[in-house]
Amino acid sequence: MLWTTAAFVAAGLLQVDRIPVWATAVLIASAAWQLSVAAGKLPALPKAAQLLLTFVLVTCVVVRFHTVNGLAAGTVLLIVMGSIKLLETRTRRDRYIVIGAALFLLLAACLDRQGLARAPLYLIEAGLCCAALLLTAYGGAGLSFRFAGTLAARSLLLALPLALVFFLFFPRLPGGFWALPASDAAVTGLGDSMSPGSISLLTASYDPAFRVRFAGPIPPPPERYWRGPALHDFDGYTWSRGAQHSYGQQVIRYLGEPYRYTVTLVPDANRWWFALDTVAGSPDKHVLFTYDYALVARDPVTRPTSYDALSYTHTESSDALSNYARHIETALPHDRNPRTRALAASLRARAATDPQFVRAVIDYLRSGGFQYSLTPPKLDLDSVDDFLFHTREGFCGHFASAFVALLRAGGVPARVVTGYQGGEWNSVGGYFLIHQSDAHAWAEVWIDGRGWRRIDPTAIVAPERLRRGILDLLPNAVSGSTRLLHATPFFEHLLQTWDALNTAWNERIVKFDVNMQLGILERLGVRSADWTALVVALGGGLVGWLAWIAWHIGRSAAPRPPDSLARAYARLCSKLARAGVARDAHEGPLDYAARISRRRPDLAPRAQLLLMRYAQLRYGPTSSAPAAQALAGFARMVRRWHAARRP
Repeated sequence: MLWTTAAFVAAGLLQVDRIPVWATAVLIASAAWQLSVAAGKLPALPKAAQLLLTFVLVTCVVVRFHTVNGLAAGTVLLIVMGSIKLLETRTRRDRYIVIGAALFLLLAACLDRQGLARAPLYLIEAGLCCAALLLTAYGGAGLSFRFAGTLAARSLLLALPLALVFFLFFPRLPGGFWALPASDAAVTGLGDSMSPGSISLLTASYDPAFRVRFAGPIPPPPERYWRGPALHDFDGYTWSRGAQHSYGQQVIRYLGEPYRYTVTLVPDANRWWFALDTVAGSPDKHVLFTYDYALVARDPVTRPTSYDALSYTHTESSDALSNYARHIETALPHDRNPRTRALAASLRARAATDPQFVRAVIDYLRSGGFQYSLTPPKLDLDSVDDFLFHTREGFCGHFASAFVALLRAGGVPARVVTGYQGGEWNSVGGYFLIHQSDAHAWAEVWIDGRGWRRIDPTAIVAPERLRRGILDLLPNAVSGSTRLLHATPFFEHLLQTWDALNTAWNERIVKFDVNMQLGILERLGVRSADWTALVVALGGGLVGWLAWIAWHIGRSAAPRPPDSLARAYARLCSKLARAGVARDAHEGPLDYAARISRRRPDLAPRAQLLLMRYAQLRYGPTSSAPAAQALAGFARMVRRWHAARRP
């Protein structure tokens, strides 16, 4: 019962960070109660109490999740119902049910998360369940857990080739095989709004946002802008996307050579797909390429997602901006930030054209004594006025907001763009790792005859931001442990190696799909590989595994060659047979000696001595490891003795 309980509790604890605290408490309390009952320290829970507890726990699940369907609710329901079953477990059948529930919880954990770090935990739990099954099936045979664990590990190893065959060749359906509803995981990463300090809070996190692997040339650091949502509405304090806004996308002309790359997003429950600015269209039919050049997926990113993209870092457009678009991109609240409006009017009066006005605003930011900081003072409701004329200290969001507000106040269409800038090169894996700390905001300005032009006001004030990451530029922005790990080359290389292993695991194992399957067949020499070839390969692998298992079982069942003691005993029996007293097949050495005494008293003294000596060596207290000297002595005695035939 101990190992059945351990298998179920361990399976439930695989999801301890996903389930409510009360569900974990129920799991542990039921296990402790059942073990106390098995030890005779507590009475079994009455049936009425079990029914009442079942009703209460199911109600708790429904109240917490508003359903009993889905991975999260189903997992918690299985945990609490399995806990109730554990309380009433008495028979072998009950233990089988509990172990079955543990296996289903293991499956739920595998469906929920497939990270490399969790794979050993899943393997240990599978072995624990198999050992518990063996102990349950042979509970009366006195099996030790060590023996059962060894046999379970051996069984899993024998099944490993079959699992590999199914993994490689079992035909995979395009898309997700499991129609699981989206989880209620917290939304992280960039959102569709920006307030003073919002990006600086995000930048304090060194968690990964996505990874990028280039297939060819790599853009220089000043061009590594990873575009996310553009923000159009401003209420004087917060920038937002503006759900009601949409206008025709201008026809753009791509300049220079394109960059080809693959992006792998880390799940963050957002819908944004990030790409190098500017991406040439949507990489997926379920992703919208919006009027402001953003990529918005139909569903939130709840699993690692990879896609190939093509981008040009230089573009231009000769289209005219429509009046509606100009109205959207120059709108400002009339009753907010009056000093910003006055400053823009002053600068605009000295500028004859839009480009000259943009240059005047850039010069103002460059020479205005502004400082770059992750911990600027808080701003009041007229955030731009407070920043430009009072604090003069801020992060990228502050500079982008003030820059766009000044341009709009001067009648120049402009918008804030959020995303990421830069990235850390992983020399082990050969890709860029973009952290949440690389979150950034910049501006886009409409210039007639040229189109939307990217201008980064942060780079005007702190140009080193484009050359150095947050960890180098503002080391105090991240935790002390992160600084320590990345300050030591050995630990930094270790972190990069681990991240590269995780990336390889996700790309080659977790995301293994039908295209990779067909690619394996083509590398094996199969031309025009298709579904039929996969089925043939699966059948061949299955037959091969069955043949290997049959050979293994046959080899295990084959009689072992006799040892030196058995050979000496066989020689003794042969001599006695020639003397007329052959041993019967069912006869042991002591019964054989007794029969010789009755039929050949003349042989009895010596024969009994040899047979008793054999019985002692084979079955006596020292039979597990008889001394080599004793074995040699017995063999010598048999060899020297000659049994006379009956006259």
